[in-house]
Amino acid sequence: MTETSPPPRIHPLADVQTTQIGPGSQIWQFCVVLAGARIGRDCNINAQVFIENDVQIGDRVTVKCGVQLWDGLTVADGVFIGPNVTFTNDRLPRSKQYPAAFQRTVIEAGASIGANATILGGLRIGAGAMVGAGSVVTRDVPAGELWVGNPARSRGSVPKPESAD
Repeated sequence: MTETSPPPRIHPLADVQTTQIGPGSQIWQFCVVLAGARIGRDCNINAQVFIENDVQIGDRVTVKCGVQLWDGLTVADGVFIGPNVTFTNDRLPRSKQYPAAFQRTVIEAGASIGANATILGGLRIGAGAMVGAGSVVTRDVPAGELWVGNPARSRGSVPKPESAD
């Protein structure tokens, strides 16, 4: 017997312009998702999230409330993005002056970004890495490392989860 995921669920108070949403994904109220965005399967996009056109989101991604995902962002499978995380995509922003291309930022599989962290554009957060709440990331974060502070620095490897026993 083959298990299938239900179709995506989109709250009636969300403005979702893309059709590229995987099965089992949920998009909650007051979200705006532009037409070019791609969202994988079994994702949870919480309330008040904005997703621009050139954004790719993998499978099983959680985006908590108050996050804006700007052009140039790629989010791999199994990523957690905490509430009010801030991404940037323009090194020298000016009103009504746009770069030839926005910076490309990549969040690799299984990474977690804590609440209110700021991720500067053009960076890579490695697979399984963790960024602590409130951190300001100004450099690439290697896979499996825990980074915290302002500016964020390595504090070693990501701790193993505590056993539920």
